[in-house]
Amino acid sequence: MEYDVVIVGGGPSGLSAAIRLKQLAADKGQDISVCLLEKGSEIGAHILSGAVLEPRTLNELIPDWKDKGAPLNTPAQKDQFLLLTETESIQLPTPPQMHNEGNYIISLGNFCRWLGQQAEELGVEIYPGFAAAEVLYHPDGSVKGVATGNVGTGKNGDQEGEPGLELWAKQTVFAEGCRGSLTKTLFERFKLRNGADPQTYGIGIKELWEVKPELHQPGKITHTAGWPMDTATYGGSFLYHLENNQVVVGFVVGLDYQNPYLSPYEEFQRFKTHPAIKGVFEGGRRLSYGARAISEGGLQSLPRLTFPGGVLIGDTAGFLNVPKIKGTHTAMKSAMLAAEAIFEALATAQDGQAVEAVAYTDKFKQSWLYDELYRVRNIRPSFRWGLWPAMLYSALDTYLFRGRAPWTLHHQHADHECLKPKDECTPIAYPKPDGVLTFDRLSSVFISNTNHSEDQPPHLKLKDPTVPIRINLEKYDAPEQRYCPAGVYEIVGREEGEPRLQINAQNCVHCKTCDIKDPTQNINWVTPEGGGGPNYPNM
Repeated sequence: MEYDVVIVGGGPSGLSAAIRLKQLAADKGQDISVCLLEKGSEIGAHILSGAVLEPRTLNELIPDWKDKGAPLNTPAQKDQFLLLTETESIQLPTPPQMHNEGNYIISLGNFCRWLGQQAEELGVEIYPGFAAAEVLYHPDGSVKGVATGNVGTGKNGDQEGEPGLELWAKQTVFAEGCRGSLTKTLFERFKLRNGADPQTYGIGIKELWEVKPELHQPGKITHTAGWPMDTATYGGSFLYHLENNQVVVGFVVGLDYQNPYLSPYEEFQRFKTHPAIKGVFEGGRRLSYGARAISEGGLQSLPRLTFPGGVLIGDTAGFLNVPKIKGTHTAMKSAMLAAEAIFEALATAQDGQAVEAVAYTDKFKQSWLYDELYRVRNIRPSFRWGLWPAMLYSALDTYLFRGRAPWTLHHQHADHECLKPKDECTPIAYPKPDGVLTFDRLSSVFISNTNHSEDQPPHLKLKDPTVPIRINLEKYDAPEQRYCPAGVYEIVGREEGEPRLQINAQNCVHCKTCDIKDPTQNINWVTPEGGGGPNYPNM
């Protein structure tokens, strides 16, 4: 199947790119064929975010979004920033980047479903349940398009299955989100990360609750720092009060943490027991659960954005504004800039010529998006000094230099390089879940509606099957048991003296943490059959 543009990923960036391309074509009285692939069972099925939306880009993309029924129903009303100790909370001034006046608390999944409707009305062909599994190339090395994965192939190759589709395009837009399985192959092939800092990541874990009406404060936004993280570990929380007595609560842990005994999932559960937090959930009911890695490196970790035949947009490139804790408006803006550059490049391209939308990079550097990321570029890397020095530096950088300090701090290490051997660290004793406020991982995965066909080739692949026991268990006490928020990785057979790694791929919520944090980089996350994974109805 041939198109002018194929977009991989149905998140806010991919959908925004599709919409903008169609708008530009309509303005010029032209036609442009645009196809969008989404590996989730529907648009929004794999979308996970806090989320507080800054509507700046939406105002640019769809100025009449209110008339078109965009699901922005809860204006932000009150900001609160707390520093937690184990038993106390101290209210601090809200940093300027975290002021939310004019923003909206939303379900990002529902927002993407609405964006999908806008795209389809403009003529975009959207195919949910189709996972792009391979990048296709022309003989000259430029990107030709993508191929979807086979469906129905037996786990051991004993069933041939139905072959996937090849989708050819003049331009392929990669909007896979954090740690895209195809994007990482493009990094290697086109050396896109040459000259960029190592990308650094966090894992965000989230629950959606229905709380008592008397405890619900629509529009209230709370962020915390401090406990249960130690001062050397980057992390923090959010609580957002949506409509309909719903509260989203989440916790983010920087994946550059050092202690292999740390479990981001257990830290999140422990966080909810804090005296300043637990009262919100008294008598409430947990509705949904999910987890997702996020790109935290900022401006200095951005890769080259273009290559012959394609571009990178959104969080697959790393456009998150970390101090704001917002990436939707930045992802959408990167998509609009890319779409404008692609449209111009296609208009001037010669037949058979490999197109590279190089103007995308120039447009980015001339946009408010670049300025926004530039002003906060030093905040996240300062946290390598620890919580207190970082908070002091961040205040100076924000208030004194206003984001324009005459230096740029750099990320010095990939996250997996920061993990220390078990002999240098202290095990962490986490409390058992009570099933009321705190929960085990398997019951959490259950309410994420995660499902994969069990009779398919495993999508979590080991480069060397001896490494998990020979190195990870021996040196780090198998941290994959703890960094995975879905119970995918288990060490079994210890009692018999024959330990082995068991991979429960059926549990995978597609967070990609294993692809990032594995200390030996031995785990390779590839896309499973389309339609598999979590099915978030309202996250």
